[in-house]
Amino acid sequence: MSGDELKRAAPSMEKRESVQVKICGLTRVEEAVACAEAGAAAVGCVFYAKSPRCVSATTARAIRRALPPEVACVGVFVDEPYEGIMALAARTGFSAVQLHGSESPELVRRLRRAGLFVIKALFADRAPGIETASQYSASAYLVECGQGALPGGNAHAWEWGRAAALGQRHPLILAGGLTPENAAQAVRAALPDAIDVSSGVETGPGRKDIRKVEQLIAAVATAGARRRLFA
Repeated sequence: MSGDELKRAAPSMEKRESVQVKICGLTRVEEAVACAEAGAAAVGCVFYAKSPRCVSATTARAIRRALPPEVACVGVFVDEPYEGIMALAARTGFSAVQLHGSESPELVRRLRRAGLFVIKALFADRAPGIETASQYSASAYLVECGQGALPGGNAHAWEWGRAAALGQRHPLILAGGLTPENAAQAVRAALPDAIDVSSGVETGPGRKDIRKVEQLIAAVATAGARRRLFA
């Protein structure tokens, strides 16, 4: 995902890409496979000890091996040092990472130089804010509100349209409080290239309701995007 990422992310004047769906917080191989079969373009595995969705490198590696190569596997980190991220990437086979804390622009640059596709999380209601995007050189930006106790979206719906301006300039992944019932509304408001959903398609932390995944993907199936982020 590193060599051609900028080419894939460039806006196309000839055709519109479809909004892609990333299902995050996978903890079971069979559920990851079912998400892929339902049409998810990417899945995320969380490597943050305080998260109820945290998985081991062994589980993440099994998920990666069970999925077809065209489905991206994204490792989610919170303020993890460069060495720790690279070690887990090597153990799991993941070529994409999501930084969901207060990581520095230099860390983003180092990871990209190492060949990783780097998603940097920015927040509407706390630091690092949406307005700081120009300080980073991320492959894509994930935007959510930033409310709640944990670094993730904490199932909080918000004014998704606040992310729209960033999507005009950079590859945008929209997150935060998305469900099968409101995903189409959120996409119309923010015009993202992809959406990221975790708790909105769960029966419990880390356990995905595949029927909800299917409903979510169907809800945004006809939405257009500027860029294709995941192969």
